[in-house]
Amino acid sequence: MNKKDQTIMNDDIRVPEVRCNVDGGESLGIIPTAEAKAKADELGLDIVLIAPTAKPPVAKIMDYGKFKYQEEKKKKEQRKNQIKIETKEIKLSVKIADNDISYKVKHAREFLAAGKHVKFRVFLRGREMAHPEAGREVLLRVWPMVEDIGVLEMRPKFEGRYYNMLVVPMKNENSKN
Repeated sequence: MNKKDQTIMNDDIRVPEVRCNVDGGESLGIIPTAEAKAKADELGLDIVLIAPTAKPPVAKIMDYGKFKYQEEKKKKEQRKNQIKIETKEIKLSVKIADNDISYKVKHAREFLAAGKHVKFRVFLRGREMAHPEAGREVLLRVWPMVEDIGVLEMRPKFEGRYYNMLVVPMKNENSKN
């Protein structure tokens, strides 16, 4: 029994009697713990305390190594099936030229088409902090260029030295999400 595995099994069971089940559905009823251990040894399996707080405690005769392996396999499968949302960040500045905006928007459209979220950030330097609305205006110039392919998840919002805007891909029938 390792530190993170708190399962009580085999000789660690210290109760006088248990409600015992065999893996596969057979119920042995309430029997003395020694008898349950003997039955487990006879079958070449482990006796595992399933519900230690029940009256009497519930124990199951099973192959514990196989059980742990199956549980680990299930967890791994669940992690594999999780949808990972990737967010791409596009940095802009207050003094950005129109052709630079269109170049960055072209990349943003590719990311949105691939199902990725896009975060537009306008960094405000030095004296630009005195007029943060200039950063908002840049984002409001970008939005019309991507509104046909994306949905505005987060309106332009001032956070620290940045003006941020989040655009997510539109959900449609040929999209993976």
